Amino acid sequence: MAKYNEDHTDPIAVLPDRVCMIEQQWSLSAPYPSANNQSQQSRHATSVAAILEEAQITTDLASIERLMLERMPSRSDLLTDAGVHTILAGGKRLRAALTVLTARLGRYNHHEVTHAAAAVEFIHAASLVHDDLVDRAAYRRGCITVHVRWDDEVALMLGDYVFALGAAEMSRLSDRRIIAFYAEAVQAIVAGELNPVTCVTPFAVARQQYLYKTRCKTAELFAAACKAGMAAGGGSDADIEAAGCYGQALGMAFQIVDDVLDFVGTEAVLGKPAGNDLRQGTITLPLIYAVANGGSSALTTIVQDPAPTDTALHAAVAEVIDRGGVERACDDAQEYTRQAMDHLNRFPASRARQALIDLAAFVVERQQ
Repeated sequence: MAKYNEDHTDPIAVLPDRVCMIEQQWSLSAPYPSANNQSQQSRHATSVAAILEEAQITTDLASIERLMLERMPSRSDLLTDAGVHTILAGGKRLRAALTVLTARLGRYNHHEVTHAAAAVEFIHAASLVHDDLVDRAAYRRGCITVHVRWDDEVALMLGDYVFALGAAEMSRLSDRRIIAFYAEAVQAIVAGELNPVTCVTPFAVARQQYLYKTRCKTAELFAAACKAGMAAGGGSDADIEAAGCYGQALGMAFQIVDDVLDFVGTEAVLGKPAGNDLRQGTITLPLIYAVANGGSSALTTIVQDPAPTDTALHAAVAEVIDRGGVERACDDAQEYTRQAMDHLNRFPASRARQALIDLAAFVVERQQ
């Protein structure tokens, strides 16, 4: 049976506190270096928040967060409660930030951009609720998942409901192309979910499968967020294409680094033990490269073991690192980052452009 509102609080009553928290989250005591006389090179940043603070879009992001929470109430108290629970687990709203920043490369229209940014975050949130249900994940960003706190039916219905909220935001946009951008991204997400990486050898097949899944499940929504922002900002077809290419390359780098962190990150930082992908039988790029570099038979077959021991997992993680799997995957992420930055060359220098460059650089430096 679904467990509803166990703490007996009104989920909508958290709106003011959440918005205040978001605004404080973006407000930094140590501001990022001035954007005056910006160079075209990336600058070192300690966090996404620092980059977005310098880009002066924190008010925009807080308003998008507020809008998402205000849209969540349903005729079903159960959906409302589970939906607010999902939004409160939110993260940094990177996809929304990409929409806002690419829009600022053109003629910024706050109304259009807010709806476009909220739409992509609703789509992302819905896909995560469904992913957690399919993968039987107990936690997401350190918070208990919907299907565990409530039940499978609530998770299924909530994902559908949040997708619908995203569609409603799209309906408020004057540029109908944005609907196509997001619809195509959702189709790609589904295709990626149904096309997992099935082998670690032969190398060419395994790598091609991995890149296809990564493009579908992660990079396409990054690309759609950037194309939507550029369209909302009145960009030309060529501008929209360049923004989309930036987003796709950034998304590829982001996911590769995410998979690398599964081997080199700590449980305290990641919220899960190193080697979690191996434990779940998920084949990622570092493993593929390590096997290609002469990995042992134990490394090749560990993802086929439904219940690998901690000893076997620790040995596999160490071998992936020793065989250069992490290093080669990082090289690929760096290359995608360079590609992303190259796609920004057509746009004049601005705070937004510099922030996009810095985000691309930060993706390969992040620790979580």
